[in-house]
Amino acid sequence: MDIRDKKHFNPAVLINNFRIAVNGFQKLVEETALQKKGERAGLFFPKEDVIDYNKFYSSVQELFGSEVKTQDVKCFYRKLCNNPDASIDWCEIFGYFSEDDALASHMDEENLVFLVSRKQRIIISGSRRRDVIKCIVKVPQLDLLITASQKGLITIFNSQMRVQTSTSVTDTSWITGCDYLSQLKRIVATTERTIIVWDYKAQGNSQENYYVIKPVDHCLLCVCVASLPDQLCRDDILLGDDGGFVNRFTINSDDFGLKQAKTKKKLQTQVLDSKNFKSVKRKLHNDWVMKIRYIPSLNCFGSCSLDSVHSLVLESLKRLEDNL
Repeated sequence: MDIRDKKHFNPAVLINNFRIAVNGFQKLVEETALQKKGERAGLFFPKEDVIDYNKFYSSVQELFGSEVKTQDVKCFYRKLCNNPDASIDWCEIFGYFSEDDALASHMDEENLVFLVSRKQRIIISGSRRRDVIKCIVKVPQLDLLITASQKGLITIFNSQMRVQTSTSVTDTSWITGCDYLSQLKRIVATTERTIIVWDYKAQGNSQENYYVIKPVDHCLLCVCVASLPDQLCRDDILLGDDGGFVNRFTINSDDFGLKQAKTKKKLQTQVLDSKNFKSVKRKLHNDWVMKIRYIPSLNCFGSCSLDSVHSLVLESLKRLEDNL
């Protein structure tokens, strides 16, 4: 019986009834865990005695009524089946972590996403094609989230997951990665054959105001920005490709600002020659470079590859200029 159905109730009676329900629930958990251990050991139980999900859910409903949600019961039962020896607290059936839970010490504003019991679908207007997210980048200093899809849709979300702006890169190659240029205040993305720099804050139709840097020697597979504190009005871009090379591209505000001033009346896609940019590269792997990240605290970058001999390389930026 649902304890909330009583129109007139005594708090002491309510608490006592809840304690009885909790004790009954703990017995149910013990019986279920014991049965799951037996099943793993090869024991056979009569069909009428097997505590499957439906029987477990019905028993929980009898104990707590509508206080529990179906998805919480499913998660609890799945956890019980996967690890019958795991420590379990009754409050987990209501979707809460206990104080002794290891996750509780890490609960802060950013980690509350783990407590969301329902998914929310975010519709991006004008995007009806089947696509997948290839890259997600968080920009803490601006409280923004940048996503890049495989087919070229770059979107900026605010902290409430509302779309601020977006652009669709019209390139025949797929997007392979993206990052934020902290000095130039722009977004960089890579396709398999080009580098895209998008001025998302430009006035007018900013959706079409991006620059395409090409050609490149190899297929680009990943990208990251190396933010150096002593640099002003310029950013270093690290690129990994299918030839095992790590490339370093240096771009300045003049490369885009002056060109934008000359064409201020009409913003559109512009193609820039990659030979006009300062760049160096070094072969660090014998296979595809799948991931690259700059680590400010170590003053170096790390690149990961499918190469079985040199799968992970940590180097300083200056080493890219050493061709020995």
